Parts: sequence; structure tokens; C-alpha cells
Amino acid sequence: MIEMPPLEFAQTNGIRMGYYDAGPKTDRPPMVLCHGWPELAFSWRHQIKALSEAGIRVIAPDQRGYGATDRPEPVEAYDLEHLTGDLVGLLDHLGIDKAIFVGHDWGGFVVWQMPLRHPARVAGVVGVNTPHWDRSPADPIALFRQRFGDQMYIVQFQNPAREPDRIFGSRVEQTFDAFMRKPAPRAPDAPPEQPIAGIGASPRVNLAFPQMIANYDARHDPRTPILSVDEKKVFVDAFTRTGFTGGINWYRNFTRNWLHSEGLDHTVRVPSLMIMAENDAVLPPSAADGMERLVPDLEKCLVRDSGHWTQQEQPEEVSARLIEWRRRRFG
Repeated sequence: MIEMPPLEFAQTNGIRMGYYDAGPKTDRPPMVLCHGWPELAFSWRHQIKALSEAGIRVIAPDQRGYGATDRPEPVEAYDLEHLTGDLVGLLDHLGIDKAIFVGHDWGGFVVWQMPLRHPARVAGVVGVNTPHWDRSPADPIALFRQRFGDQMYIVQFQNPAREPDRIFGSRVEQTFDAFMRKPAPRAPDAPPEQPIAGIGASPRVNLAFPQMIANYDARHDPRTPILSVDEKKVFVDAFTRTGFTGGINWYRNFTRNWLHSEGLDHTVRVPSLMIMAENDAVLPPSAADGMERLVPDLEKCLVRDSGHWTQQEQPEEVSARLIEWRRRRFG
């Protein structure tokens, strides 16, 4: 298993944040790697090693609510204002003026917000699977409910009784057994799968993730795990200690984020890269269609034979893409 750099801590934006810092301190602008749900900075272990060995400084935090970082109680402490403010505070702690922000899954939503809210601190942005969208025409939770129904996981996450938190928290190993797998192989002549979320999703597909986990049995799952036993243990140990509420609270701010983004210019005016995964059913490549309208300086690349956990499923290719783009655009 790849060894992580030493865990360090920063006081930022009212919380204590755990982070990893590797590569030469003189390298600028560094790359800040932001994980998604339900993940950790450890999700970037392959990229931390490859990029730092290539002479690039990389910083990977456990974000608010996760791992070694504080988990404030109020739900509203997990809105995009706080999440982006945490990253600005981390740069301040490290004495860094600007960085390239790289985000996967929920981390992608956060990094695309950085140049909108803190443009002076952003040199570039990389989205891994997560595209940049314009502001939704209506409350996203209402749109999710209308399209997918009340059992859709993001809609369920709004439940104040926090039943999803209890389901995942009482079945931590089951959760990572079920989620952290490659997509099921398709026959060569099979029609393309319908994406299950994001733009172009099929409302016919079951998105009741809490119930899926509650009924999951790894013995009957033909899909290939992407984590070794030791790697899975890192996630299981962390979430057994912290629970899932911190990360789920990010979802509980969808409406708040939408309300607070009214009037915000959604144009990204820094060099940007969009890394798409061929077989991601949650954030399919089609979700990035039309991004060029909002991100004028945009490059796109497609990672073949990868599902949603791209930087862990195809680590060499993701690392190579990041290194090549970083060197070409920033020296």
C-alpha cells in the first residue's frame, strides 16, 4: 500500500484541518487535491506520490466533516461559503498566494466554486468527473424530487431524522464494499448504459443508496473491488470513527447554496481541465457537454475503462494527465 506523507494540521476558518503536503515547497503554483463523498485525502494517494515525485507540490486535505478534520455540529457550517473558505485558510496557513485546485465528486463542486468566490487565490482548476454547471433554474432538491422521487439518495439526505446517516454508519464495511468497485463489465454488443444521476440521467434507475447498502451482500457482487484489504481498512477505520454525517451535511446545503449563489457570475476565468470517466454512471461524460460556454479556457480528456472512482481506478492515467497539463500550462 502507498504510504501517505505525514499528517499535518492547520487552523483555518474556525476549524482544525488535517492535510498532507508532499513535493518541493518551492514549486508554484501547488496543486490542492479535494476529495468527494464518501472519501478522504487518502483517495489521492496515487497522485500524491506520482506528482510529488515529478517535482510538483501537492496538498491534500481531509475536508470539513471528514477524517482528521473537525466536524462542526450545525448543518449550515457545511455550505460552499465555508468549504471554499476552508481552502483559502489552508493557503494562508501555508503562505501560498495561489494554487491549482483539483476536485473529484463533491470536491469538484467545491473547486469550480473557488474561482467564482476567491478569484485572487486560484491559478487553475481541474474537475475529475464533476463538471461546472450554471446556476440551476430552481431549487435542486425540488428538481431531484420531481425527477427521481423521494427515495433518491440526495432527497433522502434532506431528512432531518438522519436515517441515511444511521444506515451507513452501522454498515461501514458494507458501504465501502458496495461503493468502491469497478462498474460491471458490459457485453461488446450491449447498448450504452443510462447514467443514473447528473445530466441525462434515467429516472427509472434505483437511486435509493441507503436501502441498497442496507440490503447489500458482497458475496453476491460480481464487480471487481478497487481497494486492497489494507486500503479498504483505511476508509473503514476512518468512517467508523467519524460516521457519515459530516459528509452528508454537504448535501443538506444544496438549497442553501442555490439561494446564496443568486447573482454570482458563474464564468471560470482561469486555465481549466475536465477529466471525464467513460463509465461513470453518476457523473457521465455527457454531463460536461457545453461547459465551454462557462469555462472559456477549457481542455477535456476522457479516461477509458473507468467508473466513478477515477483517480483510484485508473491512477496512472489520471496522474499523467495532471502532470502533463500542469507542466504545459504552468511550467
